[in-house]
Amino acid sequence: PERPSYIGIHTLDNETDILFVSSGCGQGVGWNSSHVMTMRAKDFILSGYDTTDYARVYQKKIKSSGEEDDDDDDDASAYQMYIYLKTASGTPILTRVTSFKCDNCVVYISIAFPEAPYRHQHELQVQQLDGAMQRLNISRNRVISTAKNKCDGDSAPATSRTPRGYAKGKTTKAAIILEHPDSTQLETEETGRRPAGPHIVFVTGSISKLIDADPSDLHNFPFLKLVAPEDLTHVSSFFDTLSGSTEVQFETFALLQRPPVIEGDVSIDDGVNMRVVVEALGASVTDGMALMLRRLRVAPAPKRDSVGNYIHSKIHELDDKGGYVSLEELISSDCVTTDVGEFWSELR
Repeated sequence: PERPSYIGIHTLDNETDILFVSSGCGQGVGWNSSHVMTMRAKDFILSGYDTTDYARVYQKKIKSSGEEDDDDDDDASAYQMYIYLKTASGTPILTRVTSFKCDNCVVYISIAFPEAPYRHQHELQVQQLDGAMQRLNISRNRVISTAKNKCDGDSAPATSRTPRGYAKGKTTKAAIILEHPDSTQLETEETGRRPAGPHIVFVTGSISKLIDADPSDLHNFPFLKLVAPEDLTHVSSFFDTLSGSTEVQFETFALLQRPPVIEGDVSIDDGVNMRVVVEALGASVTDGMALMLRRLRVAPAPKRDSVGNYIHSKIHELDDKGGYVSLEELISSDCVTTDVGEFWSELR
């Protein structure tokens, strides 16, 4: 069955302030997105464990000296967990959360299971996917760490982290928030839409790891000007799908490695402008859209036929031989934890 799903972004710190959430949260927790964005992600957690455990999921590992481990390279990972969330009606709702670190933010995708009965949770357990493929018991680790610090007299805090400008993981990701495709501002008379598509209103710094563009230059920049010309129609259709649904959607397309961002710069010939193929996870809200882009590969521009049409290639296809797990598979897959057993599997 279709389940309420929504995408959000919160800060990568102990506060977990919500920066953005799509309109599907209305079905997921009963509050509209504007209200949710005045709250913190951890405030929604209804559990028997310390709700600060949720923020601990994304912290860098701490060395025995109390310093952050610079070799901790789990930013390539996705995290999956089951959490009971508080709703506007007061009824707890079981929610599967899949999340990704992205610069100094966390992008999370929530899928609700309203039919699931409430079961008291004593610990927060997390399945770390894509990067390390390991299970983490955050609550138990906190208790062990706290006890050890008391025995050792270690005063170094294990709960703080310094936000970083760029993710260091093997998988490059960037989060983008766009205005709604049907924006009435600066619309054209013929289509009722901007001629170059929705403008970017927020982007994480890691975008410069995907394409040759500075994040500051992309504010209010038309997103479709970043898209490879052979995929413009494809991406426009994707936006149409997003704007007509509150569900999380997935798509694969190519961006220009060196897009024409700054007016007056020397333009790059299309035939030599490499393509950055990305997998996109997106969701819509009344006044905008959120995208998370994950790089698949860099490929040359497609060839053209004798009349100038692009020749279809397989650069958008996922590399099954490489063991790649798609975003859609990550979001829809079911994690396995030690204390829930077959109960979670029944909810798939």
